[in-house]
Amino acid sequence: MDRIDTVLKAVPEDLVTTDQDVVARYLTDFRKYMTGASRAVLRPRTTEDVRRIVALCAEHGVPLVPQGGNTSYCAAATPGVAGDELVLSLERLNAIREVDAANLSLTAEAGCVLSVLQETADAAGLMLPLDLGSRQSCQIGGNLSTNAGGVSVLKYGMARDLVLGLEAVLPDGQLLDVLQPLRKNNTGYDVKQLLLGAEGTLGIITAVSLKLVRKSVQTVTAFLAIPEIEALTQILARAQALTGECITSFEYVSDHSLQMLLAAKSELRHPLTAPNPHYVLLEAQTASPVFPLEEAVSRLLEQLMEDGLVTDGTLASGGAQRDALWVLREHIPEAEVANGGSVKHDVSVTTSRLPAFVKEASALVEAHSEGGRLSIYGHVGDGNVHFNVVAPVGAVPATYKAWFEREVSPRIYDLAVAMGGSFGAEYGIGRVKLDLLDRYGNPAKIALMRAIKTAVDPKNILNPGKVVR
Repeated sequence: MDRIDTVLKAVPEDLVTTDQDVVARYLTDFRKYMTGASRAVLRPRTTEDVRRIVALCAEHGVPLVPQGGNTSYCAAATPGVAGDELVLSLERLNAIREVDAANLSLTAEAGCVLSVLQETADAAGLMLPLDLGSRQSCQIGGNLSTNAGGVSVLKYGMARDLVLGLEAVLPDGQLLDVLQPLRKNNTGYDVKQLLLGAEGTLGIITAVSLKLVRKSVQTVTAFLAIPEIEALTQILARAQALTGECITSFEYVSDHSLQMLLAAKSELRHPLTAPNPHYVLLEAQTASPVFPLEEAVSRLLEQLMEDGLVTDGTLASGGAQRDALWVLREHIPEAEVANGGSVKHDVSVTTSRLPAFVKEASALVEAHSEGGRLSIYGHVGDGNVHFNVVAPVGAVPATYKAWFEREVSPRIYDLAVAMGGSFGAEYGIGRVKLDLLDRYGNPAKIALMRAIKTAVDPKNILNPGKVVR
């Protein structure tokens, strides 16, 4: 009996799936970028199940690949092709343990789907600020393991900024329990932060205590036409000042991206009367029933139009119009898929340099891409732009994308790094960006990461081949 069989025999049968037709659903990453192999998927129901499985795997030297909703863009939850790893799905750990409205906190297990947690907070009269386009399928454990970003980072921060406490199983099977939903707890190293963004390489998150905020009672959403991209940061600054820091989202959409989406989805409509090179989807929210939010945003738009910074715009008159505007922003990736997919560059620079990066990177593509089509959108407020390129009409997408990643993508990353930015803003490293980390990462940081991995997981049991190698 080999070591994998030994582990599988020791795990309760109801937690093990070996049917390869079922297992296959866990082996390919969200973008269909990589497909691995595994003899089984383990689906624990409790934290104790996870602890026992990890301890068994540590004892017998069997690597585990933790998986949540499998929405990673970097194959962070995909096993390797050798078939010597087991997949550990957290989908059954989906209990909501506590909602403490007075403490503005929610404690839930790692397999809870993000939208369910948002709905739970809403039912308590509160709001969970973390919000992603994949909210209906991504799981909170994966959100934390990748330190997810999303559309509300501008006001509320990344996923790690919302974590009060954490429960996790360490590579030797020990339980790390720092789950208390406390805002002040200076009792040594903040060890939970090590696991946030570690992509399951240092521990398997099983539960989390999250910060909630007061639910917004006023929301104002606007879609604005911006003639010059250089105005973005000025518009954001004025919006934050005039609304008293009520801006929760400030999303950029290029006309290239919008037109590609409208062509791919005929049921959608352009929200403005005429096309423009650049757009901003702005949203402001407040929990105050007396603050004149709509008046503040209206005055902002008047001033911006008077100064020529905005040439056209529309305010959502209700929930249906708001949803329609957000559909335009969130469905851009679908348009890219409909056109054969895209080469994705999830980069960040300082907010002040984002307009310059978009202009210079666009010029690079126009000069070197042999007809590649730009699709640019992102989170202006936190400097994260999704600078994507779709193959020219008539080209073979897979062939073109491989050529572009080899010949042109390095120029884009070089530009971002030269501007003091990052090649990985919110997607993480996974398997896909290991080479980029080697090329652009700080050697001292990489060495420290390897030292931490070796110290915490000396047998390399958890998610081998991801983040560090």
